[in-house]
Amino acid sequence: MSTEQTLILVKPDGVARGLTGEILRRVEAKGYTISGLRMLTPSRELLAAHYEEHEGKPFYEPLIEFMSSGPVVAVRAEGERVIEGFRSIAGATDPTVAAPGTIRGDLGRDWGLAVQQNLVHGSDSTLSAERELGLWFA
Repeated sequence: MSTEQTLILVKPDGVARGLTGEILRRVEAKGYTISGLRMLTPSRELLAAHYEEHEGKPFYEPLIEFMSSGPVVAVRAEGERVIEGFRSIAGATDPTVAAPGTIRGDLGRDWGLAVQQNLVHGSDSTLSAERELGLWFA
């Protein structure tokens, strides 16, 4: 049985609202292992590398501004199918339509801002996870 690794970010809105513990509780309750954890306020350079595929899109600058607005908790999580599993417990990107029982469905909402503040990020593939973990846990 091979285990995957993924990057989970508790975004500045989750940290500011005191939801880091609840989010980590849900990850561990699902049975995943937290094997790395760090809190930092990310630099523009780190965020530019993380979101490079979105550069030039209308939401890019508001996203960079939001993600650098305060501390972020970066998590390395491990487990069988952890990428798919975390994205399932995170819920839909838009918290207004995210299913009840998910992180975004239970804890998130639309604040009417320029960029969606939706509490968490999770890698979307093994390639993304490898690249993102290399950036956040260099």
